[in-house]
Amino acid sequence: MIEPSVSKGVLVLEDGREFEGTLMGAPLGDSGFELSKDAGYGEVVFNTSMTGYQEILTDPSYYGQIVCMTHPHIGNTGINEDDQESIKPWCAGWIMRDATDQSPHWRASEDLDAFLKRSGIPALTGVDTRALTLHLRKMGVCRGLILEKKHRSLAADRLKQLPTFEGRDLIREVTTKTAYLWNAPPRKTEKKHRVVAMDFGIKWNLLRSLSEAGCDIQVVPAFATAEEILAEKPAGVFLSNGPGDPQAAPYAVETIRALLGKLPIFGVCMGHQLLALALGAKTFKLKFGHRGGNQPVFEDSTGRVEISSHNHGYAVDADSLPPTARVTHINLNDKTVEGLEAPKLGAFSVQYHPEACPGPHDSQHLFSRFVRKMDENRMGTS
Repeated sequence: MIEPSVSKGVLVLEDGREFEGTLMGAPLGDSGFELSKDAGYGEVVFNTSMTGYQEILTDPSYYGQIVCMTHPHIGNTGINEDDQESIKPWCAGWIMRDATDQSPHWRASEDLDAFLKRSGIPALTGVDTRALTLHLRKMGVCRGLILEKKHRSLAADRLKQLPTFEGRDLIREVTTKTAYLWNAPPRKTEKKHRVVAMDFGIKWNLLRSLSEAGCDIQVVPAFATAEEILAEKPAGVFLSNGPGDPQAAPYAVETIRALLGKLPIFGVCMGHQLLALALGAKTFKLKFGHRGGNQPVFEDSTGRVEISSHNHGYAVDADSLPPTARVTHINLNDKTVEGLEAPKLGAFSVQYHPEACPGPHDSQHLFSRFVRKMDENRMGTS
């Protein structure tokens, strides 16, 4: 385990609750990032996954958040070159019960602490993560600040000075600035369809999964217009995951609305919420969100239950869906909407992450479904 040091730290929540620990990762105030946006300050959330901490760290959907891992031991398998979900970590901070500097796994190229330091992510270990998680479940997610223990008295003033997350367009801060072609490794799967993927904070394994299903993928920025997308002559449009409040990205909603009915659309996570808004529905913020790899989702058309991976703080209001759309999946824990479709418009979406494979293959059929819709649209049978 990481040995205690003189660098004691504290996580201070905006409701005044404090959680002490030992600092690790990037030094506070010396991370190379602007404190008001990236390092040490964010919305504090918890994730119940037992594995996959590298994927969580590098998922752009966690931008602006301090992530508390409920699994007690983090870092056991180190960091490798294959499990990245994007070019870098995006979270604002990292909270653990017990971090380990032992990385005996054969794929590891560095340990977690070195990775956090190199990536500019401050962290706390030795935290009572059970107490923190129970507090967030009771009170709801809130803003927090990681500080050196000796500076804890500065927290209240700093939180007053730092921006809130309500209405902040986090998507625009993580999306690609220019369009690019996803260069997947050669596979046996024949590439049958050209797909445009709107990048709201896209994970690489979504792109890999689309490629494996037979898609050539052009990734475009979140602010791409419908005209720019249609100019690529795609067979379908994919709407990716991403961070924050979907209502803070009206430009994306406008683009999706303009594409509806013109070609098949498949949305995941943030893409699901933006599709719902484009259809005329509403979204709302959950008390503490869904973040983990063990969420049971029921599909009404088949009666199947999928064990799914989640990372979202907002949900679609089922009662606000128009007659053109219907709910297809629900969360068995809290009955929130997990999927929808608008059959006459050729669009469908899920709130969870089919590429994350906690089942492990429960949700892979969704990529095949997207390809079938593009096949049907090409043949004029949809």
